[in-house]
Amino acid sequence: MNTYGTGSRILVTGGAGLVGSHLVDALLGRGCQVTAVDDFSTGSRRNLADHPSLTIVEADVTEGLPVGGDPFDAVLHFACPASPVDFDALPVEILRVDSVGTLHALDRALADGARFMLASTSEVYGDPQVHPQSESYWGNVNPIGVRSCYDEAKRFSEAATAAYRRHKGLDAAIVRIFNTYGPRMRPDDGRVVPTFISKALAGDPLPLHGDGSQTRSLCYIDDLVRGLLALLDSGEYGPVNLGAEYELSVRDIAEAIIRLTGSKSVVEYTDRPADDPERRRPDLTAARELLGYSPRVPYEDGLKATIDYFAAAARDARGAGETVTAAGDPADADGARAQRRRAAAA
Repeated sequence: MNTYGTGSRILVTGGAGLVGSHLVDALLGRGCQVTAVDDFSTGSRRNLADHPSLTIVEADVTEGLPVGGDPFDAVLHFACPASPVDFDALPVEILRVDSVGTLHALDRALADGARFMLASTSEVYGDPQVHPQSESYWGNVNPIGVRSCYDEAKRFSEAATAAYRRHKGLDAAIVRIFNTYGPRMRPDDGRVVPTFISKALAGDPLPLHGDGSQTRSLCYIDDLVRGLLALLDSGEYGPVNLGAEYELSVRDIAEAIIRLTGSKSVVEYTDRPADDPERRRPDLTAARELLGYSPRVPYEDGLKATIDYFAAAARDARGAGETVTAAGDPADADGARAQRRRAAAA
């Protein structure tokens, strides 16, 4: 076991995204020297603090990792568009990030003698036929479906990470992240929580796919980051599920958000997307036994903090006279860049 703290050099790919940026903050709080790599196609510079121990490198990990200097002590690979709208707009880019990009990150960790951590996902279980999902379950994934660019790319990343560990001796860990939410989510990314919050704050109908009975297990970002740091320090290689075990229907989530925002919005039933998972809940036995992990933040407390973030962002943008999307998201340079890339990919 090795605690990564003061003096540790850490590389985080995808450092400007939801999970990556909160992980960067936590590492900086430990006294680490952090290099965050991001191409800002879906992440935002607004998510990264101005900190003397943080180096920000704008780069596409599929083209390499242009980060020099002393060897890193850990390489944390969190780069990848991860929302339903990205699956539709950036499928080839997602496949490249989690294949070529993963190999670049693995090679850098191997060259530096660094610990490696792969951010994998509950999506490797597909639409699961086993409930809850434990790490021993191989999954039920449609390899050519609309979500396959992400599901299969992450499965490749896991296979590559396991191969480097077995055949090259790399100290490599895999974490399977379940539904995570919190401040810094993109309002327009298509996931349940930001979509519902944005619509509720605007007073618009909340789109409920199918009858809303499908379930998700929501984990607040602070809980996830605690688990990630525990895995980093532990020396365990996994894969290890991280998330929350309480299970909510999508309809319950919509109703809670309407209530917490005080919105007059109503739900609007729509068709379910293809390959939309029916049930999703992690078995956290391994995380508890190996890492001493359990989530602490009640989901309504997390929802309140996330609602406050979205409401404040919209107010700040309007106060600054910035262009604001219908969802209340500032149309900043990063957002404009992402829109251009999505349009080019269409």
